[in-house]
Amino acid sequence: MAFSKLVDYLKRDAEIYPEKIAAIAGSEKITYKELYAKVLERSAKFKKGEVVAFRSSQDIDFLITYFAIHQAGAIAAPLEKDIPESRFKEISEMISSSSVPEEVADILFTTGTTGKSKGVMISHRTIVSNGENLIEGQLFSHNLLFIINGPMNHIGSLSKIFPTTMLGSTIYFLEGMKDLDLFFQALDYPADKVATFFVPATIRMLLQFSEERLASYKDKIDFIESGAAPLPHSDMLKLCEVLPNTRLYNTYASTETGIISTYNFNDGRCTPGCLGKPMSHSKVIITEEGKISCKGDTLMTGYVNDPLLTATILRDNTIFTSDLGVLDEEGMLHIKGRESDVINVGGFKVAPTEVEDVAMSLPEVKDCICISVEHKITGRALKLLVVLKEGETLNKQRIARFLKEKLEAYKVPMLYEQVESVKRTYNGKMDRKYYTNNNQ
Repeated sequence: MAFSKLVDYLKRDAEIYPEKIAAIAGSEKITYKELYAKVLERSAKFKKGEVVAFRSSQDIDFLITYFAIHQAGAIAAPLEKDIPESRFKEISEMISSSSVPEEVADILFTTGTTGKSKGVMISHRTIVSNGENLIEGQLFSHNLLFIINGPMNHIGSLSKIFPTTMLGSTIYFLEGMKDLDLFFQALDYPADKVATFFVPATIRMLLQFSEERLASYKDKIDFIESGAAPLPHSDMLKLCEVLPNTRLYNTYASTETGIISTYNFNDGRCTPGCLGKPMSHSKVIITEEGKISCKGDTLMTGYVNDPLLTATILRDNTIFTSDLGVLDEEGMLHIKGRESDVINVGGFKVAPTEVEDVAMSLPEVKDCICISVEHKITGRALKLLVVLKEGETLNKQRIARFLKEKLEAYKVPMLYEQVESVKRTYNGKMDRKYYTNNNQ
């Protein structure tokens, strides 16, 4: 039976799966019956229509608060766990005085390329549609244990409570991935199937430090989803090798668009840049400029208190993104990078992700980023900043020769530099703006 709100699915779970474990966090567990009872109790604290800002956390208390806000008919605005108190108050005051459409369920704050924090309004219909897309595209099931290790104020992790609640599955919370032993303890939990969501940096860490240990769970891990940033092709191939029986997904999603498409790259082809076919509630259109635009029930309602900013990307029930992409003959979406990331070198346009993807396949390269720098002759030139594995030394000629074998000449960087690390945002994306601002 389909419901219009996620909290209605929770009520149903409490009725038909009362003793099923709904969530686990450390030594704490809670059944669906217990969870719904606590939700009803806490919901008395909130008023219908009010916007409730609260600090997110990767634990059962987050679920209780989140569902209780919905149960009361209020709007949930989970903020970063460690957000400064002054900023917390500023956002709380702003959204509490804002005009929010009746259908809105959540307000999620995200930072775009401008650095300006934006409150993305998500409707109840959007939440259920995202859940149905994930169930269809990644085959979530009732007997699945889903490990959530990311922050709950961002769509990557928050969206996983949608399908798990709609199916009466179990969530296992982890406070990040700093302690790999805790992750493998979660994998040992007695469940028929286990799945999780990782940003690419975490996948690389697991492959570097725990490859054999990860491989020992090849028959238990049902699927792994990767998102938030491109996964290097070399890591895609390695993960397929380590987990041959596991579905491995690259997903196209954002807070504004919702969950649009997903691709199991462990399909024998392992196609780089492929993000699969749009799912039932979504449609993808490539504009004349080659940009990805999205339609369907998973789109945001708009930016809170900012109709002008909303109108820059949401028009005619369509989100117009800055992502460059194509649809192939199978209807599969392939991403080519962001328009703002494209580097113009001597009249040639270069997607830095393509350079980085090839460089990452070198065994000595741990991480890298391709940036644009000033050059006396060409005006602009490509520079590759490289993080090397322990014990390795930078061999500029070797890297350049390797890239020349794989890429067109104009895509091969002129300059190379070893660095300690690559700057990344909270969700694992390369912080290209940092290098632009710091004139690297």
